[in-house]
Order: sequence, then C-alpha cells, then structure tokens
Amino acid sequence: MIEKLPLSEKLGYGVGDMAANFVFQAMLALQLSFYTDTFGLTAAQAGTLFLVVGLGSAVFNPIMGVIADQTNTRWGKFRPWLLWTAIPFGVVGVLTFTTPDLSPGGKLVYAYITYSLLRLVYAANNVPYAALTGVMTSDPDERTSIASWRQIFANSAGFIVQSLAIPMVVLFGKGNSAKGYQWTMGAFCVLGAVLFVVAFAATKERIQPDPKQKSSLVRDLADLVKNGPWIALFLATLFYFIAVVMRGGVMLPFFKYAAGDQTLFSWFNGFGLATLLVGVAVSSKLGARFGKRNLFLVSMLLTAAFNASLFVLPASATAAIFASEILRQFSFGISCPVLWAMMGDVADYGEWHTGRRATATVTAAVVFALWAGLALGGWITGLLFDAYGYVANTTQTASSLMGIRLVASVYSGLAYFATAVCLIFYPLTRAKTQQIADELIERRKKFGSELG
Repeated sequence: MIEKLPLSEKLGYGVGDMAANFVFQAMLALQLSFYTDTFGLTAAQAGTLFLVVGLGSAVFNPIMGVIADQTNTRWGKFRPWLLWTAIPFGVVGVLTFTTPDLSPGGKLVYAYITYSLLRLVYAANNVPYAALTGVMTSDPDERTSIASWRQIFANSAGFIVQSLAIPMVVLFGKGNSAKGYQWTMGAFCVLGAVLFVVAFAATKERIQPDPKQKSSLVRDLADLVKNGPWIALFLATLFYFIAVVMRGGVMLPFFKYAAGDQTLFSWFNGFGLATLLVGVAVSSKLGARFGKRNLFLVSMLLTAAFNASLFVLPASATAAIFASEILRQFSFGISCPVLWAMMGDVADYGEWHTGRRATATVTAAVVFALWAGLALGGWITGLLFDAYGYVANTTQTASSLMGIRLVASVYSGLAYFATAVCLIFYPLTRAKTQQIADELIERRKKFGSELG
C-alpha cells in the first residue's frame, strides 16, 4: 500500500509554483506593455525578443533536465534547486523589470541580457520543481492531487498579479512607471524567494533511480525518442500552449475593438479564473475515477467546443460570452493538474520499459514543448493579425475584426482540438498506469530506492 502524502507537504509543494508564477504571470500579462510603454522598445523589437530568446532558451530545458537528474545531494536531486535558485530568481526578476538610463541600443542589449538570464534561471528552478512531482510519491492519484494543489496556488498568483500589479505600479511609482514596475516586481520576488525556501523545506524525495544506474546523456535522450507516451504528451503540450497563448493574447483586442468595451476584459478574466479554479479543484477526484488520459482528452474537446462557440455569439452578447467563458474555463481547469501529473507517469513508463529512470530529463523535454508552444503561439497570433490587417490603437476594418474573432474562437479552438487528437495516441490508461506503478514498487524493493 502506497502511503498518502500529508496535506502539509502538498501545500508546501504548491507554494513553490505560486512563487514562480509571480514572475511567470508578469511575463505573460505585463512584460509586453512594460517593454513598449515604459522601457522604450518598439512592439516589433519586443516581439522579436520574445521569439528569439523564447525558442533559444527553451533548448536549455532538456539540458537542465539532464543536470538535475545527475545532481546528487543529501537533500535529493531536485529539491536543492529550489533553494539554490531562490535568490538569483528574485534578483534577475527585478532586473528584467528595471529601466536603465541607457541609449535605445543599450536598452535593447540590456533587455536581451536580462530576459535571457530570467528564462535560464526560470528553467534552472522550474524543471527540477516540475520533476519533483514524479519522485514525491509512486501513487498516480496522489500525483494528480499534488498537481491540483500546485495549480490552485499558481492560478492564485495569477489572480494576484493580474488584479494588483498595475495598481501597485501606480502606488509605488507615483507617476514614474519605471520605478513602479521595479518596486512591484521587487515585492513579488522577495515573497517568491521566501516561498521557494518553504517548498524546499516542506517536500521530500522518496523515489530514487537504481543506484547501479550510470548517468548517460546519450542514453537518456535515446530512451526518450523510444518512449511513445512521452512523444504523445510532448505534442499535446505543444498544441496546448499554442492554444493558450492564442486565446489569451487576443481577448483584450476582442473586447477593445469587437465588443467596444475594454473594461469588460477584467470582469471576463475574473469570472473565468474563478471557474478555472473550480475545475482544478475537482480534477483530482475525476482523474482518480476516469483516468488522467480520458479526463484530459474530454477536457480538451469541451474546451475546443466552448472556445469555438465565441465565433457564433454576437460581440454585444456580453452575458452569453461570459457564460461560454465560464464553461470553457471550467473545462480547461480540469486539464491543468493532469498535464503535470502525467509527466511523472511518463517517467514511470520509461523506467518500467528500459530499467532506467530520468525524471527530470523526461519532464524538461515536455517543458521544452511548453515554452516552444508559448513562443509559437505568440508568433502565429502576430502573423494572423498582420494577415487580417490589424493596426493597433485605431478603428479596425471588417477584415481585422474578423481576424480577431477567428483567432479568439476557431483558430485557437483548433489548437485545443489538436491537443485532444494527440492524446488519442497516449497509451497510459488508468489501469496501465496503476500496473506500472505497482510493478515498479516491487522492483525498487530490491535495491531500496523508495524511501519512507
């Protein structure tokens, strides 16, 4: 019988993602506006920065996975990275949102350096953190529970950033937005550093690879391409985050130009986030009953359908639009913990199939798909906006309004549907996952790699 984890450990693990999301959510929601309106970059310079650094730094995720798998300390392989990166994460986070007194060319160089460092330290922190889910317990259902708490804290950080960041910028800046951003991110990063230490102290690594297993980068990567569940999850993650960025990035223009009331955007996000958290909260129980793959697949089909429904709703039908978003976000929220829990299951499958465990390498390779999806989603959205003739801060043409509606509904919905198609080829059913977990427990008893 696999021991259940105490609630305190799940909560302790969860606050680690709250810490990371103080910066991650700022990157998603604030960084473009900061770079263009405060820092002084053009929109084209900022977009190119996000694409170049995004794709370039995404390559570091698999490398970081290998480094984490080869780390050996008295605290484990993955937990120490939360401690080691806590302060560097905070310092670089503040520097990235600092406006230096430099020439336009100097600012551009500064932006590339600080944003690159932020993405690197984020990977050094987040890859081991994500891998930690797979070694805290052997129980597939407990992993879903852990991931659910993680998502609750992550989305709570998102709510805090989206609700309070701009008022904090105004409060701290007193008319100087550069100072406001620096102090706001300083507050978030100090709190984040403390929470990373809490997550380090509260968690425990219970699963270790066979002590006879020798580190081999070539072997670990070769095992990945033979891991069918990993390939399916990699592609699903790629389309998943392409969809997230396409849908998320277009809704402000939708309300500003199509609906004609930008103030609705905050209410839209508020209702959506509230129902997303409900979906996250019930995900663990639904996953235990129906299996993670089936739950994820149905979640994506429903999300795609509610996503596409926006196209047939008049832009003035505020109540109907909000209702469809509530249903969409609930459906989407169910999937949020499942994705992260499945990474541990895929690592189990690799160990079961090959006799070698490389939890962080498997996780990092999937996280690479996440960052690649974010970069590609933003790039695709930009291309589509340009193709339909979108011009910022002016009255939109019929063509550009159609482009906004299509990106917000059909095109991003197709990306969610593509995620569901990838999951059809994911072979780890609930029964298979439990079988693998049980057989691995018996194997580990022979070399004592599962600790109490």
